[in-house]
Amino acid sequence: MPGGTQLLSKRPEMFAPDVWPAYYSKAKGSHVWDMDGNKFLDMSIMGIGANILGYADEDVDREVARAIKNGSSSTLNCPEEVELAELLIKLHPWSQMVRYARSGGEAMAVAIRIARAATKRDLVLFSGYHGWTDWYLAANLGDTAALDGQLMPGLQPNGVPRGLKGTAIPFSVSDIGGLKEAVAGREKEIAAIVIEPARGEDAPKDALIELRSFASEIGCVLVFDEITSGFRMNAGGIHLKYGVNPDMAVFAKSIGNGYAISAVLGTEHVMEAAQTTFISSTNWTERIGPTAALATIRKYIKRHVDRRIIKTGESVKEVWRQKAGKYHLDIQISGLPTLATFSFKSEHNQAILTYFVIRMLELGFLGFRQFKASYAHSAEDVARYSKAVDMVFSEIACKEPSSLLSTPVAHLGFHRLTKE
Repeated sequence: MPGGTQLLSKRPEMFAPDVWPAYYSKAKGSHVWDMDGNKFLDMSIMGIGANILGYADEDVDREVARAIKNGSSSTLNCPEEVELAELLIKLHPWSQMVRYARSGGEAMAVAIRIARAATKRDLVLFSGYHGWTDWYLAANLGDTAALDGQLMPGLQPNGVPRGLKGTAIPFSVSDIGGLKEAVAGREKEIAAIVIEPARGEDAPKDALIELRSFASEIGCVLVFDEITSGFRMNAGGIHLKYGVNPDMAVFAKSIGNGYAISAVLGTEHVMEAAQTTFISSTNWTERIGPTAALATIRKYIKRHVDRRIIKTGESVKEVWRQKAGKYHLDIQISGLPTLATFSFKSEHNQAILTYFVIRMLELGFLGFRQFKASYAHSAEDVARYSKAVDMVFSEIACKEPSSLLSTPVAHLGFHRLTKE
């Protein structure tokens, strides 16, 4: 496989080259077993944030098993997609229509296609990370560093048609005025403004309000990418906490608890434009994805999962804070409680983090600079993790960074330069 794995975020070299286990044999609750049968408590990214209830959640899996038993696909359509649409619209009263895909990147591509069809315009303004597809990587056709400040530096647009040059323009949420100046005179070319209302941090609400006003003024589509932020801090999109409504919102990851499902919500006026273009896929009509999403969201609401994962995430951030203070380590802690991260304020940060990962593996943990809390994480899990972090931080404090590793340093990737 080119690159070794299907997903950049799961490549072992992103964690600890030659050490991090690439494949798993089993995952249940908050634990993962590798191919050698070693059991690890996952205090890292929990399926890149997708397994918000925990691995192999029994309630979700029971519904999925029922769906499989009754046929996962057929010549007809599954009723679960209608039930899920009704549930998502109930959670987001500003929306009236829903389309589905099975991954976040393709759902974003669907959203951009619909937005362009609805406005009959081409230009997309965006802030944040929005996937691998042509519309997004086109930003790097004119300036190969255009995406550096969004999430990942050095993305190459090889394979993206040169004709898309100039169709996607990145902007900073801290400079909406600069954005307006940059596109002055081109307002009627803008199809969509795309933004993550939150990723690692709370959104700047004033910026969202200003973008909402600007989008309405120029007649373009405001798209909220909630693939990462959705259901991390509340039931539904995090934009509900800010009281700023988009014209479209995109969800994936957490809504299926690891099963493949993504959704594009929107106003009827915008979404009806899907009928004027061609957006269609056989596997978007299978039954498992919508069934998993219904079971996940219903359990999330019934069990008040947001309260639990916020509390767990805050506890882990406090572990980092206390243990770093105890051993006089200078660290930076950031992120929402459910999307928490830390780094060492040192020129040797990557080497130290790699050592942290390796030692945590040896102690029975998948440990990383990020922690995405799940409902399956217990207070006992956090207590065990705290003891392990105490041990590893104490070792880091008394060793020279240059002597920490006998293996390669973890590769950089998926880090937001504007936050570090």
